[in-house]
Parts: sequence; structure tokens; C-alpha cells
Amino acid sequence: MPAAAAPPFDDFVQALETGGVAQALRVLNMRVAHRYTAIYELDGNLLRNLFLHDKAGEMRPQYLAEVDMGMSFCQFVLRDGAFLTDDSAQDGRLDGHPYKGVMMAYHGVPLTGIEGTLVGTLCHFDVESRGLPGEEFEFLQKAARLLPAHVFRKPRAPGLLPHD
Repeated sequence: MPAAAAPPFDDFVQALETGGVAQALRVLNMRVAHRYTAIYELDGNLLRNLFLHDKAGEMRPQYLAEVDMGMSFCQFVLRDGAFLTDDSAQDGRLDGHPYKGVMMAYHGVPLTGIEGTLVGTLCHFDVESRGLPGEEFEFLQKAARLLPAHVFRKPRAPGLLPHD
């Protein structure tokens, strides 16, 4: 029996518009074998987890809530424009990195603000080795272009209501 087809991009857009960012991440995660799909916000030398979908349905582990830039694979996304590793234990670019061989698979792209500034990352990752087909990387890039407008909205001043 063939595997179910991955949801098309329109399903992602509809999930984002009707169910919000958390629902959109669920749709993204359904498309891949990775356990986690997440959005991290750049905050100085820290990356703060804003949204996380866990395929196993568990609560976010504390170690994923806030990560020092130098300890995160996200640093390479922010530096290079993307970072893809199917098996970090075999990836020479990660020699000396404390999470080499621990967080095995990581596939991430940058999130940019309105002015084109880097504001965070969108990534799939897993403690098991996982590949990411080229079409899924392209899908992740397309999703990353839509998400910042929904994730990084400017907060309203306390007590102010949106206009009707």
C-alpha cells in the first residue's frame, strides 16, 4: 500500500490562516520523518523556542526551550543561509561541536523580518538520522517566507484592543 501523499502547500497556508502557527507546524511536520519541527527566535546570543511540534506528542524538553547560540545548529543557518545535516555524527563541519552525534538530523532555514533582518530559524530535527528530500527543503523555504508575519507580530500596548 503506497504512503499517503504529503499535504500540498495550500494545506499549509490554510492551516496557518485558520489554525495559527502551531497548526501550520503540525502540517510541516506531517510531511517529514523528523520528530520535531520548530521556530526559534534570535535574542542576542540566545535562541528561544517560540513554537515546537513534537511528533511524539510530548511536552517540550527544557533543553530545547532556550539554546545558547554557540551550542545550537541554528547558528549555521543564521551564518550560511541554511544548514542541512542528515547525520551529524558523520558531518565533518560539526567537528568539535558538543551536539555532534547527539542531535543527529537538523534541517533549518532562516526567518527574516520585514526589513530583511534575521529574526530566527525554522527547522526540522531529530535525535535519529533523517534525510530531507530536496522538495521538502524547498517546501520549508517557502513556509519560512510566510511564517514571520504570523510569528513576529508587534505586541499591542497593554489594554489596547485591535480595531474592528
